[in-house]
Amino acid sequence: MGEAGFPVVPGPVLFARYAFPPNSHGFCGPADSGGLFEYGVAGRDDGGLRAMAQQFAGAWPYLQLIAGATGLTDPLDRRVVEAYWIGSPRLDEVGTHAVGDSMEDRFRFMTGARFSTLTEGVLAGGVPHHSFAVFCIYPYTGLLTDGRKAPHALTVLDRCRIRWGRVLAVEGDQAVVEGRPLTWDGDLLQLGPVATETVVRSVDGVGMVGTVAPGDWVSMHWEWICDRLTEAQVSRLRHFTERHLAIVNDRSARSVVPALLG
Repeated sequence: MGEAGFPVVPGPVLFARYAFPPNSHGFCGPADSGGLFEYGVAGRDDGGLRAMAQQFAGAWPYLQLIAGATGLTDPLDRRVVEAYWIGSPRLDEVGTHAVGDSMEDRFRFMTGARFSTLTEGVLAGGVPHHSFAVFCIYPYTGLLTDGRKAPHALTVLDRCRIRWGRVLAVEGDQAVVEGRPLTWDGDLLQLGPVATETVVRSVDGVGMVGTVAPGDWVSMHWEWICDRLTEAQVSRLRHFTERHLAIVNDRSARSVVPALLG
């Protein structure tokens, strides 16, 4: 058993639980989202899950970077997977140059001579956490300044980030969760006031996380609950989310990557 008595989920399975929601929408990874869901439910990896994880062109290089920079040999080590999706002090062990070099390998061919602007978020304190990719790399942040596209962009950013909330009620395959959605006032991207949302925990009683109950802290990606969280994990997820929101909101450090990729 792990923290707070929660079962310890193997790293590859934990990856599947967080990767399945965007994959089911066709945003990243292999075409077999049903296979990812089955692995997440079964809670074990027969080797096929590892092969599927390597097809996530966005997440896999970050996992490799975290592992290599922190003395671990397996990008799907649970400690690496948790650092990427939730957050960990391990992220601050990844040097600025290592993050910059990784980004250069992945994005220089897209941006050409303008690549130097890509590293601004790293130099401002960005680390290889999923929220860095969502807020500082993905194109939707750059669309917030377009009045016509801003509402859709804000929704995508909020769904795409890993967010946290406390379960208020469980209703069949769904749960009502209290959390803080993103807000955009035309200038700042922030965590807004507490609000409730209804999310999916299972399909016909079959889910990846198992039992959740009122009072539990959970993590969510798109419309799905991905895991139960300890209060320490909630604190880490909030910390890295706010850290990368601060970079976005600092005009002097804002990356122009969203504009370049949009």
